Amino acid sequence: MTTLAFDVYGTLIDTRGIQMTLADMLGDDPLAAQITRRWREKQLEYSFRRALMAHYQPFSVCTRQALNFALSEATVTLSDDQCDQLLMAYRHLPAFPDAVGLLQQLSSMGVRAFAFTNGEAAIASELLTNAGLIDELDGIVSVDLLRTFKPDPRVYQHFLETADTLAADTWLISGNPFDILGARHAGWRTAWVRRTEAPFDPWDEAPDISVTCLSDLPGKLGL
Repeated sequence: MTTLAFDVYGTLIDTRGIQMTLADMLGDDPLAAQITRRWREKQLEYSFRRALMAHYQPFSVCTRQALNFALSEATVTLSDDQCDQLLMAYRHLPAFPDAVGLLQQLSSMGVRAFAFTNGEAAIASELLTNAGLIDELDGIVSVDLLRTFKPDPRVYQHFLETADTLAADTWLISGNPFDILGARHAGWRTAWVRRTEAPFDPWDEAPDISVTCLSDLPGKLGL
């Protein structure tokens, strides 16, 4: 049976949603966009570093430290309360417009669909509940139990064991090329959701399929 593993941040959930909260605080949309982009970049970088160093801290810690860096780099000072507000807003990010309809369609078709995330399970559950997606998913698989992050090969095996599926029957659906490459390395099939105009990483590997909108996925997968 085909099993779909959906990355959360950047695939189902739009991390750019935090920009509006930050812009309200700063009164400066371009600066808020700059900080939001840098925050996301450092959030991922810190998770990669910690995985390589085998010095785990939860994704929420990486997120807080990345925010501190992005603000410092932009020479912006926010109060502790404002930083806490931003971090709480990270649990209320919006779903991409195409996410709800696609998950509802898959659910009605009986296709198994899981959230597969670097975030802690409780935080991911809160986020997906707030975004109106949780009821359409068969479960949440977090890397937190392994104390490492994607694209560590162990996390992809952890998903297979948790979801009781085989690599050959499993598709990773992700807007993040590093995640696609990690899943391919683990023997999964992959679908890249191209959320931006950025090209795919030039590693002489490519996802099995690419879509610009999640609504195109069932047809591409032959469901």
